[in-house]
Amino acid sequence: MGFLDVIKGIFKKSPKIHYAKSQTVDLIELKRNPYYIVASVELGNTTTKAIITATNMDTGKTYIVSKHVKMTRDVRKPKKGEEVFGKTLWGVELTKEAVAEMVKEVLLKALKEGNLTIDDLHFVVRSTGVTAGFASPEEVGAMIIALADGCLKAGIPPSKMAPAMSKNQLPKPFDKYSMMDKIIFDGAVTGVLPPTGKEVVANEMEGELVTAGIKVGSKWTEVDFRNPCMSIDFGTTLAGRITNDTLPYAKVIGNLCGLAGAIADSITRGSGLVNKEKGAALDITKKCNDKPNKELAEEYAEKAHKYIIIDEVPSNVERFGTVPVNPEAAKKAGTTLIGCDVGENGSDLPKLEEIGKRIVEECNVPTLLYTLDLVSAEIAKRLVEFVYKKGLVNEKTAIGITGRAGITGEKPKLIIEKLKGLDIWENVEENVVFVEDGLALGASVMARCMNCLGTPNIPIGGNRGGGCILGLRRKWQKDKGMLR
Repeated sequence: MGFLDVIKGIFKKSPKIHYAKSQTVDLIELKRNPYYIVASVELGNTTTKAIITATNMDTGKTYIVSKHVKMTRDVRKPKKGEEVFGKTLWGVELTKEAVAEMVKEVLLKALKEGNLTIDDLHFVVRSTGVTAGFASPEEVGAMIIALADGCLKAGIPPSKMAPAMSKNQLPKPFDKYSMMDKIIFDGAVTGVLPPTGKEVVANEMEGELVTAGIKVGSKWTEVDFRNPCMSIDFGTTLAGRITNDTLPYAKVIGNLCGLAGAIADSITRGSGLVNKEKGAALDITKKCNDKPNKELAEEYAEKAHKYIIIDEVPSNVERFGTVPVNPEAAKKAGTTLIGCDVGENGSDLPKLEEIGKRIVEECNVPTLLYTLDLVSAEIAKRLVEFVYKKGLVNEKTAIGITGRAGITGEKPKLIIEKLKGLDIWENVEENVVFVEDGLALGASVMARCMNCLGTPNIPIGGNRGGGCILGLRRKWQKDKGMLR
């Protein structure tokens, strides 16, 4: 680096990061105002969480009340006579009974930490990111049933896991916020119709939830994250959606799948800082005051990306990036499947482990962490660049990012810088938002959409810069014969 480069670096303006950090609300406020309280139960490849959210129905703002998180690898081993219905990406075997026990535990602990009881909950939404060990998208249903069993064991009544049939079934005072007398729930969540026909990708519900969650989370920022948009969830596996801007409902024109945080986990496992078999980047606890060698990190990130594939999912495969997919169903639904893989279904992950080993041998822990940030940022850039060239996003599209491997460390800053190099937007910062707890926020929105609980004055459906689409939805449903 020359003298002029150093001077330029000093005066270089840092990008403005629109980061929606989860907001909290205290118990007194929760009891005083009309807060719709939802529990999100998520079982992922790396973590299992119960997150309690509360939405103020007067302001439309959603808050995090409490959360309890466990590592999924800690799920108990199958007992004699129990049937293993799937595995996590890292080979942890799952049975219906074991999953139910873990779900019960995290849910009850989240309630306890929030000083809440089951009676305080208005709705519970279950979701899973554990799709890599399943044979087909349909088999994810077995996991959803296991999650439901866990909720029932915790004491959640079935009525709190299914939408109300009429306003009279909604608890007071939320009946007055419901639009059930004006419209019906037709499957659209935050103004987006789901793809029709067979499930396109095993983690499709996850993509739907994170898209909705980023929409509601963005309300804490200046970014209008509505349609058209692209959501990217950097969990262990990749999830997300691309929508267009048709009205009243946008269509899903792209689905994301494959590997995400698992890439960072593999590099970390090679470093020797975490368990070789079940460790994750989250496990790095070694403190180090040294500065990262950024030039070396750039070199190693570039080497890692030689093994990382970003591409449209071929029509002749049943898995991409270990995630079950149905390219034929995607084609019929009019959506493009875009995936991230390392080799073929993770076959080159060991090569990333070797890179992690070399980084620590040659340098230090901060350099390893900075390498992980660079790798994730480059994945985000390559994804956006690919779908832009495919004509799926343009200068009108908002980009939303959530998940541990997309919003931690220096990733947001690096992602903004890399997206600037694509020359898609005049002002990148105004079109990109980072959101904590996207899946849980999405669960809160899903619960409200299913019960037609809207905030027309603060719309989350419709298009960027536009108004509420309630009137357009009514007309559309009348034209379809759904309303009298």
